[in-house]
Amino acid sequence: MCGRYVSTRSPQDLAPLFQVTARNPEQILAPSWNVAPTDDVWAVLERADRDSGELVRQLRPLRWGLVPSWAKSLGVGAKMINARVETVHEKPAYRRAFAKRRCLLPADGFYEWQAVPATDSAKAHKQPYFISPEDGAVMAMAGLYEFWRDPEVAEDDAAAWWTTCTIITTEATDLAGRIHPRMPLAIAPADHDAWLDPTHQDPHELRALLATPADGHLDTRAVSTAVNSVRNNGPQLLDAPPADAGTG
Repeated sequence: MCGRYVSTRSPQDLAPLFQVTARNPEQILAPSWNVAPTDDVWAVLERADRDSGELVRQLRPLRWGLVPSWAKSLGVGAKMINARVETVHEKPAYRRAFAKRRCLLPADGFYEWQAVPATDSAKAHKQPYFISPEDGAVMAMAGLYEFWRDPEVAEDDAAAWWTTCTIITTEATDLAGRIHPRMPLAIAPADHDAWLDPTHQDPHELRALLATPADGHLDTRAVSTAVNSVRNNGPQLLDAPPADAGTG
């Protein structure tokens, strides 16, 4: 699964990279080296303009953890941070979003953990690894988004509506697969238009757009165990672990 990632690019950096044509300058997210489920994250998506009907590419924050429109509470999103590519086009929670509510979730890279058994000198622990494109380019993780209305809030109240998202994942078979069984899928720049277009609804063609991030050219390195806690944040999380990590 993909349960944490890094997203430090600013809206000013992301907008030209993804050819964004509409962005609310008042919407600001701080750089994060420890993006966690239920956090707000940057997403690129296309929606029809209410007046002209033309598709507009937007950069906007969404809550990570998809909540289906029929869900009874917002809390279900914490368990729906990932959608498996093998079933995303047919599962009730995702199939409508896969058909017409797709997005891109920009990331510097993502974390996965490897269990390290106890030794005579060290306790058992989980070692985090940061996995990112070798060339440092931004990853465009393939995502879906959905709208959910809180039934306990008046419909005309803006606080009643939530927009949430999930990351599509696949089996990890490359170098990163030695650390974790699954990884996020991405969309190559040449396929951004086709993926974001809500009128493009052929499931076979859409699934063909999904690819390994950076075409499989990924760097995998051990980082500080401080990332294990969602309370920690900052560039120091990408530091290499000390030689005695896990001891004591």
